[in-house]
Amino acid sequence: MIAVDTNVLVYAHRRDSEWHAVATRCIGELARGRGAWAVPWPCVHEFIAVVTHPRIFTPPSTLDAALDQIAAWLESPSLVLLGEGTTYFPVLSGLLAKSRVVGPRVHDARIAALCIEHGVLELLSVDRDFSRFPALRTRNPLA
Repeated sequence: MIAVDTNVLVYAHRRDSEWHAVATRCIGELARGRGAWAVPWPCVHEFIAVVTHPRIFTPPSTLDAALDQIAAWLESPSLVLLGEGTTYFPVLSGLLAKSRVVGPRVHDARIAALCIEHGVLELLSVDRDFSRFPALRTRNPLA
Protein backbone atom coordinates (compact mmCIF):
# COMPACT_ATOMS: atom_id res chain seq x y z
CA MET A 1 0.00 0.00 0.00
CA ILE A 2 1.18 3.52 -0.84
CA ALA A 3 0.34 6.45 1.44
CA VAL A 4 0.17 10.13 0.51
CA ASP A 5 1.48 12.94 2.70
CA THR A 6 -0.14 16.33 3.19
CA ASN A 7 2.07 18.26 0.80
CA VAL A 8 1.13 16.09 -2.18
CA LEU A 9 -2.56 16.48 -1.30
CA VAL A 10 -2.16 20.27 -1.08
CA TYR A 11 -0.42 20.47 -4.46
CA ALA A 12 -3.12 18.33 -6.05
CA HIS A 13 -5.83 20.57 -4.65
CA ARG A 14 -4.31 23.99 -5.27
CA ARG A 15 -4.45 24.88 -8.97
CA ASP A 16 -2.02 27.73 -8.31
CA SER A 17 0.72 25.31 -7.27
CA GLU A 18 3.50 24.77 -9.80
CA TRP A 19 3.25 21.04 -8.96
CA HIS A 20 -0.54 20.84 -9.37
CA ALA A 21 -0.55 18.81 -12.60
CA VAL A 22 2.00 16.27 -11.40
CA ALA A 23 0.38 15.85 -7.98
CA THR A 24 -3.10 15.55 -9.51
CA ARG A 25 -1.89 12.89 -11.93
CA CYS A 26 -0.19 10.99 -9.09
CA ILE A 27 -3.28 10.91 -6.90
CA GLY A 28 -5.51 10.16 -9.88
CA GLU A 29 -3.42 7.11 -10.75
CA LEU A 30 -3.66 5.87 -7.18
CA ALA A 31 -7.42 6.52 -7.01
CA ARG A 32 -8.09 4.69 -10.28
CA GLY A 33 -5.67 1.86 -9.56
CA ARG A 34 -6.52 -1.56 -8.23
CA GLY A 35 -4.18 -1.44 -5.27
CA ALA A 36 -5.01 0.11 -1.94
CA TRP A 37 -3.67 3.59 -1.24
CA ALA A 38 -3.83 5.48 2.00
CA VAL A 39 -3.96 8.86 3.67
CA PRO A 40 -3.17 9.12 7.38
CA TRP A 41 -5.89 10.98 9.29
CA PRO A 42 -3.39 13.59 10.56
CA CYS A 43 -2.69 14.46 6.91
CA VAL A 44 -6.41 15.04 6.32
CA HIS A 45 -6.52 17.46 9.25
CA GLU A 46 -3.31 19.18 8.19
CA PHE A 47 -4.57 19.46 4.59
CA ILE A 48 -7.65 21.37 5.77
CA ALA A 49 -5.54 23.62 8.01
CA VAL A 50 -3.02 24.43 5.27
CA VAL A 51 -5.30 25.07 2.29
CA THR A 52 -7.71 27.26 4.28
CA HIS A 53 -4.97 29.31 5.97
CA PRO A 54 -5.01 32.95 4.77
CA ARG A 55 -1.32 33.46 5.55
CA ILE A 56 -0.33 30.53 3.34
CA PHE A 57 -2.58 31.09 0.31
CA THR A 58 -4.09 34.25 -1.13
CA PRO A 59 -6.88 33.59 -1.45
CA PRO A 60 -7.12 30.48 0.71
CA SER A 61 -9.40 27.62 -0.23
CA THR A 62 -12.80 27.87 1.37
CA LEU A 63 -13.64 25.31 4.01
CA ASP A 64 -16.35 23.95 1.69
CA ALA A 65 -13.83 23.53 -1.14
CA ALA A 66 -11.39 21.72 1.16
CA LEU A 67 -14.09 19.39 2.47
CA ASP A 68 -15.40 18.77 -1.05
CA GLN A 69 -11.88 17.82 -2.14
CA ILE A 70 -11.59 15.28 0.65
CA ALA A 71 -15.03 13.92 -0.18
CA ALA A 72 -13.94 13.48 -3.81
CA TRP A 73 -10.85 11.51 -2.76
CA LEU A 74 -13.03 9.40 -0.46
CA GLU A 75 -15.00 8.28 -3.50
CA SER A 76 -12.03 6.13 -4.47
CA PRO A 77 -12.99 2.62 -3.33
CA SER A 78 -9.34 1.73 -2.80
CA LEU A 79 -8.60 4.60 -0.39
CA VAL A 80 -7.82 3.63 3.20
CA LEU A 81 -7.69 6.23 5.97
CA LEU A 82 -5.03 5.40 8.54
CA GLY A 83 -5.82 5.85 12.21
CA GLU A 84 -4.25 4.71 15.44
CA GLY A 85 -4.65 1.03 16.26
CA THR A 86 -3.56 -1.14 19.15
CA THR A 87 0.11 -1.25 18.09
CA TYR A 88 0.39 2.47 17.34
CA PHE A 89 1.97 3.61 20.60
CA PRO A 90 4.75 1.01 20.64
CA VAL A 91 5.59 1.88 17.02
CA LEU A 92 5.52 5.63 17.75
CA SER A 93 7.60 5.35 20.90
CA GLY A 94 10.15 3.18 19.07
CA LEU A 95 10.45 5.71 16.26
CA LEU A 96 10.85 8.58 18.70
CA ALA A 97 13.48 6.72 20.73
CA LYS A 98 15.54 5.83 17.64
CA SER A 99 15.25 9.19 15.88
CA ARG A 100 15.38 11.40 19.00
CA VAL A 101 12.74 13.58 17.33
CA VAL A 102 11.10 16.18 19.57
CA GLY A 103 8.93 19.26 19.18
CA PRO A 104 7.05 19.87 15.92
CA ARG A 105 8.77 16.95 14.18
CA VAL A 106 6.76 14.58 16.39
CA HIS A 107 3.97 15.20 13.88
CA ASP A 108 6.09 13.52 11.18
CA ALA A 109 6.83 10.64 13.56
CA ARG A 110 3.09 10.25 14.08
CA ILE A 111 2.50 9.93 10.34
CA ALA A 112 5.42 7.52 9.99
CA ALA A 113 4.13 5.40 12.89
CA LEU A 114 0.66 5.18 11.33
CA CYS A 115 2.14 4.12 8.01
CA ILE A 116 4.35 1.48 9.62
CA GLU A 117 1.53 0.19 11.80
CA HIS A 118 -0.68 -0.30 8.73
CA GLY A 119 1.99 -1.91 6.56
CA VAL A 120 2.47 0.98 4.15
CA LEU A 121 5.27 0.14 1.71
CA GLU A 122 5.96 3.72 0.62
CA LEU A 123 4.99 7.25 1.62
CA LEU A 124 4.74 9.80 -1.19
CA SER A 125 6.04 13.08 0.22
CA VAL A 126 8.27 16.00 -0.64
CA ASP A 127 9.19 16.37 3.05
CA ARG A 128 12.77 15.20 3.57
CA ASP A 129 12.25 15.05 7.35
CA PHE A 130 10.83 11.55 6.92
CA SER A 131 14.38 10.37 6.24
CA ARG A 132 14.74 10.35 10.04
CA PHE A 133 12.59 7.20 10.01
CA PRO A 134 14.44 4.61 7.90
CA ALA A 135 11.79 1.98 8.66
CA LEU A 136 9.48 3.88 6.27
CA ARG A 137 10.43 4.18 2.62
CA THR A 138 9.58 7.57 1.10
CA ARG A 139 9.53 8.86 -2.45
CA ASN A 140 9.10 12.33 -3.86
CA PRO A 141 6.54 11.89 -6.67
CA LEU A 142 7.24 15.38 -7.96
CA ALA A 143 10.94 14.84 -8.60
